[in-house]
Amino acid sequence: MSQRSSLITIAQRLREDLSGLRFGPPVYHVYNPLTYAWAAHRKYLARFGKGRHPVLIVGMNPGYFGMVQTGVPFGEINAVRDWMKIEERIGRPHREHPRRRVEGFGCERSEVSGKRLWGLFAERFGVADNFFADHFVINYCPLAFFDMEGRNLTPDKLPASQSASLLEACDQHLRRVGEILQPEWLIGVGDFAEKRARQVFAGAPVRIGKILHPSPASPAANKNWAKRATEQLKSLGTWT
Repeated sequence: MSQRSSLITIAQRLREDLSGLRFGPPVYHVYNPLTYAWAAHRKYLARFGKGRHPVLIVGMNPGYFGMVQTGVPFGEINAVRDWMKIEERIGRPHREHPRRRVEGFGCERSEVSGKRLWGLFAERFGVADNFFADHFVINYCPLAFFDMEGRNLTPDKLPASQSASLLEACDQHLRRVGEILQPEWLIGVGDFAEKRARQVFAGAPVRIGKILHPSPASPAANKNWAKRATEQLKSLGTWT
C-alpha cells in the first residue's frame, strides 16, 4: 500500500468511526467534510501527503469559512484554489443549519485563520510544493459543530459525555498519521491541539510545540500573527 493510499485509507476509517456518533444539546448540527467534501480532501491527501514530513502541523477542527467549505484544513478558498491548485465540487451536509449553508468554492467569505496560516507559508516557501516537501497540515477533528442558533462549538466545549468517543477516534487517527508521516516535530495550532498531541505521542520520539492560533477571536492573533508565529517556530528550533 502506498503512503498516499494509507493517508486516504485512514481518513476513510476516521470518517466511518465518526459516522456512528450521536450528539445532543448543545450540539444541533454536525458537518463532516470527509463525506460531502471528500473529493477535495482526498486530492489534498494524494497531492501533498507523499513522503516523510518532518513537521506535522495540527489544527483543532474545521472553520465554517474554511474546511467546512473546501474540505481542506484551514481551507481558505483562495489558498486552496489558487495556491494548492485544488478545486472540486462540494456537496452538502445531511442536515444543514439555515444560517450555516455550505456553498463550496462559491462561498464569497474568506476564513481569516486560514488566510493567515497559508499566507505565512506562501510568503516563506513560495509555491505550495516547497512547503509540503517538509510540512503537512491536518485537523485533529474533522467535524464542525453548531448549536441551535448556528454558533460554532469547538470540541473542547462539548460535554465530556459526548466527547469521549470523539476524542478516542481522533486520537487514534492522529497516531496513525504520525506512524505514516514520521514527523520530527508536531506543532499544535493553539492549546487544544498541542494538548491532544502530547497525550497521543507521550513517550514517542517526536518533539511537540505550539503556535498561537490565528483566529481573529484571539486578541493576540490580531497583532501581527505571522511575525509571532514565525518567532515561535524559530524559538522551538522548527524553523531556522
